[in-house]
Amino acid sequence: MGEAKVGEEFIKHEFDEAIAIQQCIVDAEASLATAHPVATAQRAIKEALAADKQYLQELKTLGKAHDATGEVEDVAGGLTELMTSTLEKATSGGNDSDFYEAHAVLRNLKRKQWDSAGGMLAIARNQKDTRLRDAAKDFQAGQKQSSTTLTKELAGYAAQIAGADA
Repeated sequence: MGEAKVGEEFIKHEFDEAIAIQQCIVDAEASLATAHPVATAQRAIKEALAADKQYLQELKTLGKAHDATGEVEDVAGGLTELMTSTLEKATSGGNDSDFYEAHAVLRNLKRKQWDSAGGMLAIARNQKDTRLRDAAKDFQAGQKQSSTTLTKELAGYAAQIAGADA
């Protein structure tokens, strides 16, 4: 079990994790935006990718003030490993269920970022950091919107896969 992080060390950790996971999201979206077998999901992922690249840059910029660089620790490492392995399986000749899994992992990463944005927002308010507050609000809203869209696309894909034998 790791040492407890508090104060500035905790803030740095939160930024490092957010940057690392956001980088993973951007990388996965870049691949799925062209490889996903469902055209509507491809479009949704492509739209999310543009915003997620901007969020990544903003996280890196805001994280610099806390010496955060995107250092990969346990949670981000585990999630990145899962995304990488499911994406690799899907894009190297995988079938619909492999793409479904990669899509689901991407959606879970975005949900993690949506949740993390709430913590960043609370930190910003506590520290009266209006720049971070505004960025966290935008990040949270963006992750919520794209997560919701990916969830709808995932549900439709599940129905499509399940009905393939019908």
